[in-house]
Amino acid sequence: MPDLSEQPSSAPYDALLLLSFGGPEGPEDVVPFLENVTRGRGIPRERLKEVGRHYFLFGGVSPINAQNRELLQALRKDFAEHGLDLPVYWGNRNWAPYLTDTLREMVTDGRRRILVLATSAYASYSGCRQYRENLADALATLETEGLPLPRVDKLRHYYNHPGFVRPMVEATLAALGELPEGLRAAAHLAFTTHSIPTAAADTSGPPADHGEGGAYVAEHLEVARLVADAVRERTGADHPWRLVYQSRSGAPHIPWLEPDICDHLEELHGEGAPAAVMVPIGFVSDHMEVKYDLDTEAAAKAAELGLPVSRASTVGADPRFAAAVRDLVLERAATERFAEGGAAAAPERCALGSLGPSHDLCPVGCCPARSPRPAAAGAD
Repeated sequence: MPDLSEQPSSAPYDALLLLSFGGPEGPEDVVPFLENVTRGRGIPRERLKEVGRHYFLFGGVSPINAQNRELLQALRKDFAEHGLDLPVYWGNRNWAPYLTDTLREMVTDGRRRILVLATSAYASYSGCRQYRENLADALATLETEGLPLPRVDKLRHYYNHPGFVRPMVEATLAALGELPEGLRAAAHLAFTTHSIPTAAADTSGPPADHGEGGAYVAEHLEVARLVADAVRERTGADHPWRLVYQSRSGAPHIPWLEPDICDHLEELHGEGAPAAVMVPIGFVSDHMEVKYDLDTEAAAKAAELGLPVSRASTVGADPRFAAAVRDLVLERAATERFAEGGAAAAPERCALGSLGPSHDLCPVGCCPARSPRPAAAGAD
């Protein structure tokens, strides 16, 4: 049991909101869900139909909601075991429980200072700024309803926090262990993440990080290096690796980040690679992009090529990730108390690698949208 005499403080925050993407929970939900996802984005109908078939292969149910429920339980368990008295709520961008409904519930419960954990570890428009726009939209709705508006702050990007990286190292080692013993030492590592338009990648992160690939690519490369280095230290084998992409959903004439995982597997086969491990560092949980694009589509491509592959798991509800969230909550709370004169010193900020801890407050021009929209939890 935790020592309540040294109970950690989340003040000035009185709640944590787990903010995620959402997904259908039955066949009848698939089309309405996809309409929510693609509203205003101009995604080709052919791609929508293709994605819809992906969901129907799994009974029309996305795994993401069940995974968020598991993470919610893991966070509540970790907080309770460590004496952190902070209620945790859950809201989604595209499906129930919807963000606006959850914020309304939080306000009704008396929550006025809310921290937000987005289930996206990296800087990008869709992984950060768009969630901030969703928050602004939800707050605007509450204002029209005459409800008191809480202050919402978003936790910093956690891609290089030990509680995110180290579970990925263990998962990669476990996936290597699934390959035939004689192939493991020379297996290639394919670190995968969601492809995005190159224009969005180039403007990801603060303006100082804009350029080819922007913060999005730089942060993924950092995690890939950290995992590859740790695997080498643990196994003594220097596995060749590359950052590759998956789940492209844009119009063919718009440049997106490449190479695609299936193209990369063909390239590895052509070069004579004996085996490969797919490591989905870009995803927090094994949701549809992992279950279909890797476990189904990429695995089928590997089987067609005769290339042995395995796939590392994501962090999901790993207790180390839940502990990392607690660390980030306490760090941000202490930072706020220090800024408000309630703490003697700023807290230490935990991060692996050379990029250091991310910013708490997204600066002006960070991950800009094509059309400017109001966004909460940032400087603009």
